[in-house]
Amino acid sequence: MTAARVLSKYKSAIQSDLSIVQNSNDGMDASIFFELVEISGINRNVLAEEIFDVSVKTMLRYKKEKKKLSPRNSEIALKILNLFERGIQIFSSVESFNAWLNKAAYGLGGKIPISLMNTITGIDLIEEELIRIEFGALA
Repeated sequence: MTAARVLSKYKSAIQSDLSIVQNSNDGMDASIFFELVEISGINRNVLAEEIFDVSVKTMLRYKKEKKKLSPRNSEIALKILNLFERGIQIFSSVESFNAWLNKAAYGLGGKIPISLMNTITGIDLIEEELIRIEFGALA
């Protein structure tokens, strides 16, 4: 599935902070994790263990049993999807955005953006940096 199709599938879930909260509390299907792996290019072990704080085996079991993610992991998944939507708009392609995510960012204190994705605040900081890039306020 392409990034555009995945983002389109979750458009209503990420349209606002309130919709993210509501959908997170309801829990997202575990399949969202595998769609994130597909569009983000992030290794599924890294995504599972370092960002979602669960094993890939657990995610596979959740998908097989059609379980929902916890509110925390649902929120992280939706916020990352929202981040990819904005990043693709700014960088014009998922590949360019992924390249940026994996390089030290001046506006993030020299941190590699992807390393901040394990917390909601980290995701918010990446989003703020994207806004600065979008509007040319890099200093």
